[in-house]
Amino acid sequence: MSRLAKFGFIDARRTVNPVRPRARSRGIPRALEKHELFYTEDVEEAETLIGQALSPCRLTLVGFGAKGFAATMHGVRLRDVSMLYLDLHVAATLEFPAAGPYVAVHMPMNGRALCDDDGRSIEANTTRAIVTCPGQHVVMRFDHDSPQLIIQIGAEALNGYLTRLLGRTLTRPIVFEPQMDLITDTAVRWNGALQLLNTEIYHSGSLVQRGLGIGPLEELIMSSLLFVQPSNYYEQLVRPQGKPVRPAVRRTLDFIEANLAEPITMSDIARHVNMSVRAIQQGFQAELGTTPMNYLRDRRLERVREELTDAIPADGVTVTQIAEKWGFSHLSHFAALYRKRYGESPSDTLRRGSGSPA
Repeated sequence: MSRLAKFGFIDARRTVNPVRPRARSRGIPRALEKHELFYTEDVEEAETLIGQALSPCRLTLVGFGAKGFAATMHGVRLRDVSMLYLDLHVAATLEFPAAGPYVAVHMPMNGRALCDDDGRSIEANTTRAIVTCPGQHVVMRFDHDSPQLIIQIGAEALNGYLTRLLGRTLTRPIVFEPQMDLITDTAVRWNGALQLLNTEIYHSGSLVQRGLGIGPLEELIMSSLLFVQPSNYYEQLVRPQGKPVRPAVRRTLDFIEANLAEPITMSDIARHVNMSVRAIQQGFQAELGTTPMNYLRDRRLERVREELTDAIPADGVTVTQIAEKWGFSHLSHFAALYRKRYGESPSDTLRRGSGSPA
């Protein structure tokens, strides 16, 4: 079993009377050609399957669209970033009453799609994308022959990454401008990140396919979007204004990130930052609403979950090995923390990630 075979929220073998697509090129990225999630010529089934991959939706064919309709989706998920390719073949409308817990960048590979945004119509085409945010009511009208490449980024992961960049707790959800220009000078960074993602997925010997470098690659995707696409946090990122992040907090964050797998005490942090424990704790509470040690614990839990999610049977890893690697020596206490944070046991995450029955 490969790591890229774990994109498991849709099983094409369970679709009703699946029909295999005729051999023809539809512009599917080479990285996704072998990762078909579903193919169906039934509108209701397509609506259900798209809803599983994205969020519950209503699919309506436009005009005489029933003739020639076929819904195809290819996709790969890393941890918190997914690369999807959706093709409806004909003119159709997709309505999502509430987008799922992710930010999505919709990029037509051909044709165009019109998206309603607060009373105005925004066009996505081969040079302009549409960016949607969690909970947003999205209506997207596809022209005939308008397949889309969709990059999904989990909102929780994006919020956590942005928090670390800013060094303070987010005071409101991140909201991006809905239209994204793909041919500006700054968009070169986004396009380059996607090219690297495509390469890492496509080549069998890549770092990602060997279970390495997934975190940095996802962070590259997230940082590229944050620094390229205007949002309600864009100015804080590119032109910091107002009260700066306390130096003690920034240095503590950097120290923790660089030493997550090492034994760290508050005394270690105080020596590195060259400030008193009390001053560091006060700064953390003011900026992040937590303590340095609680923040360290949460980051370690995130690392554990990443490794449990990535694991495949060939790795031969155990929950104990991963927990101890990231500084959790009391396994019963660790398991309780993990379940409280993620709503499941560490072994459940490992079994699901490895493809074993839960």
